[in-house]
Amino acid sequence: MKIGSDLGLATSSMMSTASNETFDQNPTKADPVTLNTLHFVLISISVFSIIMIIVLAFLWQKKYQQLVGTIQELQAVRTPAPMPLKPQPNTRLISVSEDNVNVLLGQDLVTPLERQATKSALPSLWRPEQGTALINRNDICLQQLIKAGREGVFYKAKLVRGTCKGHSMIICKISKEETSRKRLEREISIMRKLGNHNNLLQLLDWDITNTPYMLIMDFASLGTLRSYLQVNQEKLQMDSDLQHHFTIAAYHIAHAMDHLRSKMVIHCDLALRNIMVNRFPSEVKVTEFGLARDLTRMSSRRSSRKKSHRDRVPLRWYPPEYFKNNYYGFKGDVWSFGIILWEMQTFGSLPYPNLQMSEEVIRNICAGYRNTEPDGCRMEILQMMRDCWMEPYNLRPTFKDIVRVLENILETDCDYVDVNSCKEDLND
Repeated sequence: MKIGSDLGLATSSMMSTASNETFDQNPTKADPVTLNTLHFVLISISVFSIIMIIVLAFLWQKKYQQLVGTIQELQAVRTPAPMPLKPQPNTRLISVSEDNVNVLLGQDLVTPLERQATKSALPSLWRPEQGTALINRNDICLQQLIKAGREGVFYKAKLVRGTCKGHSMIICKISKEETSRKRLEREISIMRKLGNHNNLLQLLDWDITNTPYMLIMDFASLGTLRSYLQVNQEKLQMDSDLQHHFTIAAYHIAHAMDHLRSKMVIHCDLALRNIMVNRFPSEVKVTEFGLARDLTRMSSRRSSRKKSHRDRVPLRWYPPEYFKNNYYGFKGDVWSFGIILWEMQTFGSLPYPNLQMSEEVIRNICAGYRNTEPDGCRMEILQMMRDCWMEPYNLRPTFKDIVRVLENILETDCDYVDVNSCKEDLND
């Protein structure tokens, strides 16, 4: 019996072991909750990917249609324009002196950084539209000479018939005979790129099919800021808020220059004579883009110009790095803005009045000589002048910095003047 019992126990043990081995070989079944979570994640990723593809395709299609429309618009063919403009017999002129002393320098308005800019792959986008102007030259009556520039003259003018984009009073720039068509094309292209801005003189129309070439711009009733300050100096000096008004005008000019910077455009001729006034101080407008450079359309300004070309520049407004290192960038315009602040405080005086010869001016600028501090100028503006004239140029503020500082000054002024009038000045 004992032997039989032992045999039964052994058999039972072997069956139990076999059963355990069989159980271990069966795979573990997946948890249904885990499976559902995995499916949900995969489905979510797939749906998100499909949505992103649809959105990107839509944006690409919209961008492509805009580009095609722009190319078709700029490549449109226009017919020849009317005969050149001739001043009317009743034209009244005022005496305007050449206030910018120019020097011939075999240098380019270019920086090493600018030489890296990529030229557009579509040359047709560089050129303005040609052909019929919106107005007839014979309908323009020149009334008063505003200023004589280095490449043309600015007139106040009136349309005797019709309007130009709603304007009956206009400013007409008539180029000098030696001004090349290519230069006018570049100026028009830059003005069109800058678009509408409250502190830029707007381009309304142009005619560069026949000489003299002509640009039509919106009206500014008070002429240049330089002539306005000179004519009204005695009255302005009696105004207790004069420094506040100067600060408002400076704010609007800086705002315009910050807009140029956002469009990658360097003005290269920023001076009080190139600021038009419709209402002082809240409606001042930057103009004259004959020397301006569009960095998005430059691969190498040096390589695209003839070696013998010698450009005239307004040296009294130019920074020392231009004369030392053949370098002019955005901070060069900042230097010129500092000169504008000085011009306003001195009612349109010529910078460096004690220096007569061009070579003498260049030598002193490069040696660190600066304009004397104007009497009666507020300390904040004096400090801004010093900041704009710092060397090296990378220590100078940007126009965005300048706008912010001027806004803070005007906000402080609002604590001591009528708040409503201050807000109106800032919003104009």
